[in-house]
Amino acid sequence: MRYISTRGQAPVLSFAEAMLTGLARDGGLYVPEWVPAMSPGEIADLAGRSYEEVAFRVMSPFVGAAFTEAELRGAIARAYAGFGHVARAPLVQLAPGHHLLELFHGPTLAFKDFAMQIIGQLFQIALAKEGKRITIVGATSGDTGSAAIEAFKGLENVDVFILFPHGRVSEVQRRQMTTPAEANVHALALDGTFDDCQNRLKDMFNDFAFRDEVGLAGVNSINWARVLAQVVYYFTAAVALGAPGRKVSFTVPTGNFGDIFAGFIAREMGLPIERLVIATNQNDILHRCLTTGEYRMDGVKPSISPSMDIQISSNFERALFFAYGKDGAAVAQLMEELKTQGGFSVSQGALEALREIYASASVSEAETSETIGAELARSGELLCPHSAVGVRVGHAHLSAPTPMITLATAHPAKFPDAVEAATGIRPALPERMADLFARDERVTRVPNDLAALEALIRQERRA
Repeated sequence: MRYISTRGQAPVLSFAEAMLTGLARDGGLYVPEWVPAMSPGEIADLAGRSYEEVAFRVMSPFVGAAFTEAELRGAIARAYAGFGHVARAPLVQLAPGHHLLELFHGPTLAFKDFAMQIIGQLFQIALAKEGKRITIVGATSGDTGSAAIEAFKGLENVDVFILFPHGRVSEVQRRQMTTPAEANVHALALDGTFDDCQNRLKDMFNDFAFRDEVGLAGVNSINWARVLAQVVYYFTAAVALGAPGRKVSFTVPTGNFGDIFAGFIAREMGLPIERLVIATNQNDILHRCLTTGEYRMDGVKPSISPSMDIQISSNFERALFFAYGKDGAAVAQLMEELKTQGGFSVSQGALEALREIYASASVSEAETSETIGAELARSGELLCPHSAVGVRVGHAHLSAPTPMITLATAHPAKFPDAVEAATGIRPALPERMADLFARDERVTRVPNDLAALEALIRQERRA
């Protein structure tokens, strides 16, 4: 299996190379040259299997010869051993035909753990083989950063720097990033938005001298391995509800488009997904694009669902690549227009291709709060604000007899203020994290300036 850039001008890489590289040198994102399919019989045979076994079967064709079977199975087993639910990603029924996929039972209480824990294990194996040292720099709107830190903290051959927007993440999210004591971990509070963090990260990757000097690697959802690991829970959820003999649909609260793009890959592999529904908050650029064909930035509005406060949805580039028939030059032109003009128009053919697969809707702040309270009263399920956005959109897109699965992306205790305001209940952290607010914080406030960030990373990384 080989990997190509969405912009068509970067070297073709193996799985391990693409994983360690992150962003392609032409600024694009890596995708597989082709998507391996699973037969209906192979999908049916996943029923009743452990999450770890499904993960091995789904991921193996994409990994190829990069890792031995024993290495991959061992990495998967270690990745999910610390999850707080034996099913790893359990389904809960909210209403007839509507199910919630709980993706918050990992060590940092967010869906990012499913990908980051396995990436941490695979990075260790690959780096040990090659005798390399790397510097991981990530940008986060809240959950990716803590998941990355949890996966890589304390490793001898890795330094981790996480950029997050100062004052724009929840206190729980911030403390999960700033309280680890390991010397290889650095939390950087950037003066700006998540899009600013993401832009500076991409600038670092495009500064090839700096990139090569520090051995830069990325674990944002720009990293293909992140997307691949998230494909797995689409299979476990769908098979639990009768796939491949029954179609299913998914609603995904998303800002950076990685989680829902994983659903697209599952669909390409043969999973009978009828619809993938994009659920956005008031920062609704994805919904506006699917509705109008125009992808135009109009500023980030802070919300109670901050992980979706995004205008530049990086993984949407991967969706465009497939919608444009894998035309890297066309995608490169769109991304140049986004950079220089603040937006672009999707061609009619590509827009029709997107609409065949994706539906979309946006949810206001008031509707988000109302949904948290209403769902607690209706089903007894306490939702984080991001999951509430998904549930509201999922309810609106129910279409019998196809069951709808909405992804619950974070534990409500990660956003206690929003949940308490909506329900009067302040959700408690799990016992293993009960002392989070008593731990000492280590954080560096940084300007939105590439040169300053690169100088800091050079200074703080271990030789």
